[in-house]
Amino acid sequence: MKPDPVFEAPWHAQLFALTVHLNEAGHFEWGQWAGRFGATLKRHGLAKELNGGEDYFAAWLDTLEVYLDEIGIAAPGEVALLRDAWKAAYLGTPHGQPVRLAKS
Repeated sequence: MKPDPVFEAPWHAQLFALTVHLNEAGHFEWGQWAGRFGATLKRHGLAKELNGGEDYFAAWLDTLEVYLDEIGIAAPGEVALLRDAWKAAYLGTPHGQPVRLAKS
């Protein structure tokens, strides 16, 4: 029997891995990250038991985007441009094919 996936969606795993990588690369301490993430969860009103689903990772993404701006790694405008590029790539990719950003 195949075990249940740890993450509900691939982007959840990618977001988690990116955050861990940024921490391990020394861009922030995990305790600083966790405090900000907890505040985001509280602000989003996520007081229920979370299972790592969409609401949890939407809060995770929100926290990471704001935090990257605060520490000077990625400004909101840069994040928005990259998000738009990924959305265009996703919408323009045939179902079942890997999504890739066009090289600029």
